[in-house]
Amino acid sequence: MKPICRFDLKLILGALCLLAGWSQACLGQAPTIEESGLLPTGAATMSKPGSMDSLLGTSPGSSGGGMGTQPGRGDMLFGRLGASSPRVPTSIMTPGGVYQGPPTQRLATSPQPVPVPRAPFYGTLEIPKHEGEEGPANGLTLDQAIELLMKHNLDLLAKRYELPQARADVLTASLRANPIFYADTQLVPYGSDSVRRPDGPTQYDVNISHPIDYSHKRQARMNLAARALQVMEAQYQNEARLAIGAVANAYLDVLAARETVHYAQTSVQGMTEILRINKGLFEKSKVGIFSSDVDQARADLEIASSGLLDAQEILRRTKVTLGELLVIGPDDAERIEPRASIADRAAPPASSDELVQLALASRADAVAFRLGVNAAESNLQLQRANRFSDAYVLFQPYTYQNNSPYGRLSGASWAFGITVPLPIYNRNQGNIERARLNIDQSRVQMNAIERKIVAEVRQAYREYEISRRLADRLRTVVMPPLDQALRDRLRLFEEGEAGKLIFHETQRKYNDTAKAYLDAVVRHRRSMLALNTAVGQRILP
Repeated sequence: MKPICRFDLKLILGALCLLAGWSQACLGQAPTIEESGLLPTGAATMSKPGSMDSLLGTSPGSSGGGMGTQPGRGDMLFGRLGASSPRVPTSIMTPGGVYQGPPTQRLATSPQPVPVPRAPFYGTLEIPKHEGEEGPANGLTLDQAIELLMKHNLDLLAKRYELPQARADVLTASLRANPIFYADTQLVPYGSDSVRRPDGPTQYDVNISHPIDYSHKRQARMNLAARALQVMEAQYQNEARLAIGAVANAYLDVLAARETVHYAQTSVQGMTEILRINKGLFEKSKVGIFSSDVDQARADLEIASSGLLDAQEILRRTKVTLGELLVIGPDDAERIEPRASIADRAAPPASSDELVQLALASRADAVAFRLGVNAAESNLQLQRANRFSDAYVLFQPYTYQNNSPYGRLSGASWAFGITVPLPIYNRNQGNIERARLNIDQSRVQMNAIERKIVAEVRQAYREYEISRRLADRLRTVVMPPLDQALRDRLRLFEEGEAGKLIFHETQRKYNDTAKAYLDAVVRHRRSMLALNTAVGQRILP
């Protein structure tokens, strides 16, 4: 009698070849391999190169837990031999996946913009007559600078890739588990079967087990992934808000440096005129004018010229800094000519209370935290669904029993069954409690960020009001009489009727006030940009 094992191998090899042929001719969903949860559990601010951490930081509403083990993975659970034995993964006995320890989530706060240093002042300054000019007609406007930032800034470009990755997570959450194919041979005797030694009959089984998600875990995963995507989109919008604030401040630095150059150029012109007057008075042998006065005027002119050179260098550096944000090379950045005025020509904004309500409703970080609460609630629904493991429907289309060793006809049959883990013990109660507590934690964080937004808007609005009043007072109240006094002292000094000490003291007071005025104007323009960033919308130019 030929050995039965040869037939066993032929049947098994044939079944494998048949499956291989099906895999080449058909298209289907690939096996889903779950490596981590959707939401980052401990994303740092600076991600390691090549890591899977989000560049946008920890998502609000993330509890640190994953979406649960997907059905269809795990070791095989072998039971009693025979046609009614289901072949199912052991993962059905571990709802919610393996607990991986507490999350490393930090308290989420809104990112802070990088502080932009003020441009220092050098040399004596005087207010130029062309104050408030906007620059060349083909110059770079702030709107154009923001557009270049959104298109070419490498940091924003890198963070933008987080969004399609989150959409890929939505796709992953929607995937279904694959059915499980299993083939085996049972009751294979040691030796050969016979009537005298009935060890069989030898049995050959082919079965398929398919998971049934009766607790709707897949729908819960999809809901959580979709809300996590909304959170990440709001986080990216917040990053864009802060980046716009940074480029606006860099743009203002260029304007301030350009205005300082204009002040320094006017100062050089004024000191040139003073040198001319001193030379004329010395040549006319006016009383009280000596060669040392001419030398002093010449030295003051050199100091003013040095201040002009330094101001021009500061202007060049601020242009290069702006070019780095806009991804413009240093040589091209030095040729940037902004088209804007440093003067405030806009109407006052709405009241601080209205701006607070606008910021709470539209600022991206506030929106992200509100969406984070929704994501935390979706996570609780998912953890509750993960309490119940999938049921497995077994379909055994082919069972062959070899009765030839007993002189009987062999038979083929089929079987159908179902395996349902009994949810007597809630083995996911820890994750459910964690998800429930995370909802309360997310709401506390949302309240904290809303209070912070209120404080930021009110402080920015107050700075706007104070700086506007200061600049207006210097321009309308302080500067006009000083300007008139300087003109009168200059005329009397040129005519020889006023002493040099009185004239130089008047000029010193004027120059000091001119510095303070330029500082006040720059401060006010910076407060306008800070108010835009605090509100989250461009309410001022």
